Amino acid sequence: MRKVKPIFLFADSQILFWSNKDGLFINRLRETIEDDENRPEGEITAVYIGASNGDKPEYYDIFTAAMKQIDITDCRHIKSKPTADDYSFLRTADMILLAGGDTYKGWNVIQKTELHQKIVENYHNGGLLIGISAGAIQLGMRGWKKTKKIPNDVFETFQLVPAVIDVHDEGDWEFLRSMVLHTGENNRGYGIPAGGGTIYHPDWSFEAIRHHTIEYSYLHGDIIRSLIFPKGEGKHDELPTEPNDHRGKVIKPDEIMTSGIINIDPEIIES
Repeated sequence: MRKVKPIFLFADSQILFWSNKDGLFINRLRETIEDDENRPEGEITAVYIGASNGDKPEYYDIFTAAMKQIDITDCRHIKSKPTADDYSFLRTADMILLAGGDTYKGWNVIQKTELHQKIVENYHNGGLLIGISAGAIQLGMRGWKKTKKIPNDVFETFQLVPAVIDVHDEGDWEFLRSMVLHTGENNRGYGIPAGGGTIYHPDWSFEAIRHHTIEYSYLHGDIIRSLIFPKGEGKHDELPTEPNDHRGKVIKPDEIMTSGIINIDPEIIES
C-alpha cells in the first residue's frame, strides 16, 4: 500500500507557477509522488475537481498548464456528475486537486455524489491531495457560506486537516479568529495569505510555503495569534514582530492527541 502523503493547501493558483532558488515549487508534488517506493510503476495520473467553480473549463486549463511544467499529462476533469469511469480513474489517481470558487456550492456537490467517499479513500490509500482556496478550506475542519454567519452558515467538511483553514484574507483575519473560538477550546486555525501555501504533514506538523502563515490557537481560554514562516527564506525583517511569533513551528502528534483536536464535537447548526 502507498504511504499517506502531505496535504498541500494553497490560497490561490499562483503557487502552481512560482519558482524559487530551487526551481519550480510544484516539482515538489511530483517528487512526493515518486518518492513513494510502494507506488506502482506507470505514468503519474492527476484529477481536477472543479465543483466549487461550476466546472469552468478555463480553470481546468490552468491546472493542465501547471501539470505540463512537471511532465504530468494524464489528467482528468471530474465534473459535478461523475461517471463510473471517472470514479475508476479517481480510485487510483496519484494526485487530486480541489479547485477554488464557492466553498458551500462545491461541498454540496461533493456530498451529493460519491466524491466525498472516493476522495477520502484515495487519500488514505496514498493519493496526494491539493486544495486551492475553497478546496483548501474544504480539506480542513469547517467551511462556511458566503454570508459567514456563525454558527448558522458553518458546516463540517472533509476534516482531513485537523484545523480551520482560511485563505487570502488581507485584513486582520478576524473571521478566522471567530471560527477558532466557535470550534472550541484546544482548536487551531491557519490563515494562508494570497500567493502562499501551507503543507500539512502526516506527522501532524504544518509548514508555511512562500509567505508566512497566520496561526490562531485557542488554549486555556485564550486566543493566541502566531506566525509560521517558510524555512530558509531569510530573516523576514519586513514582517511584524509579535510576542508569539515562531518560525517553522511543529505541532507534535502527542500535543494534538492530548488536546482533543481530533475529537471536536461542537454544536453545528445548519440553515
